[in-house]
Amino acid sequence: MSRTYLTTDELAKRIKYEPRTIRNYLKDSVLLEGIHYFHPFGGRKILYIWEKVESEMMRDTFMDSKAIG
Repeated sequence: MSRTYLTTDELAKRIKYEPRTIRNYLKDSVLLEGIHYFHPFGGRKILYIWEKVESEMMRDTFMDSKAIG
């Protein structure tokens, strides 16, 4: 399985959010370390796993559509 790793700035551009919003509000409340992002080589840099983030974004959409249908 291929994974796409994104920096905070790259993720922000992809989901149309400010990087600050990701760092201050989404990280550690919606996006969880070890699931949606990680620190490569134990450093400070954060890489987000696009496929996991996208799945999380779509989760509520699919749940809402099942309730309607």
